[in-house]
Amino acid sequence: MDEIHRFHKGQQDALLHAVEDGRITLVGATTEHPSFHVNAALLSRLRVLRLQPLDDAAARALLARALADTGRGLGGRGLSLADDAEAELVAGAGGDARRLLDELERAADLAQGAGTPRIEVAHVTAARGAAVLAHDRAGTRHYDLLSALHKSLRGSDPDAAAYWVQRLLVAGEDGTVIARRLVRMASEDVGLADPRALRQALDALEAVQFLGMPEGDAALVQAAIYLALAPKSDAVYRASAHARMAVERHGALPVPPALRQASTALDRREGHGRGYVNPHETSESLTAQQHLPEDLAGSCFYEPGVRGAEAEYARRVELVRRAREGGAASPSAPRPPAPRAGDAGARGGTGG
Repeated sequence: MDEIHRFHKGQQDALLHAVEDGRITLVGATTEHPSFHVNAALLSRLRVLRLQPLDDAAARALLARALADTGRGLGGRGLSLADDAEAELVAGAGGDARRLLDELERAADLAQGAGTPRIEVAHVTAARGAAVLAHDRAGTRHYDLLSALHKSLRGSDPDAAAYWVQRLLVAGEDGTVIARRLVRMASEDVGLADPRALRQALDALEAVQFLGMPEGDAALVQAAIYLALAPKSDAVYRASAHARMAVERHGALPVPPALRQASTALDRREGHGRGYVNPHETSESLTAQQHLPEDLAGSCFYEPGVRGAEAEYARRVELVRRAREGGAASPSAPRPPAPRAGDAGARGGTGG
């Protein structure tokens, strides 16, 4: 069954009993990932063999056989193949035997049409036309290429980053898809080690949307190189993941009364905003105020790294956490506070 991934679930299910009791031997071919496109029950009864691209030696042997075979090949034409033409055919086929033989046959036709018994590199390039790279915009290759780009950025490799951006673009990928991956990477793998990284990625997205393609490709490569060379930190990514885990584990914990909005008389009678300490009224703008729900008091989600700007953030986090543990500076000289949404007596707002 060629292109077995095109058979829907019901059709694949219909094969189960026949495969199970041995009435049929099923040989299925697919260019898609079997785990995603073949039913799990059917896949469990099969053995998966991955067909690898031809290596250069196998490709050259195939060319030699095709030129010598008088029955099914080009042996009856009396053609030879120049060394540089052979190298061009092998490089352009990308390990695909069908493409290799198709290009050889077209190049042979051009050579014979020109009245020469030798296939030259010019015949090969003329026969090939514009190269089309294998790419499936919703399949395994799509995600493999994006993964290669992301890991090159994470690995601080600007050359590989530029290559994978252009590899995706030449294959026909939407530039905004690449830009969105850069935006994600800017927060996930650079974060606050270089706060400008996210802006670079967003600028690239805006440039692609404004210019379109192919003019927007340079902006994507610029952002990719910047991200590759930026200091790396996954502290923001880990803080986000840990905070989400806390939300999912503990559910909708109540907001501490001191942090609740107190814009009505009823709110104030119920104690909303009572005990809130305004950091602007302390000498260091730091307080021992607990801002997390009581069940999570003292939790630390963000642990800054030591690279780039995060070294300074680490120092600041240490000051903040010491203050929260009771070491905050004493209040400064009293001054009339500006009304703030969420403070007692203020109206409107959302508790800012």
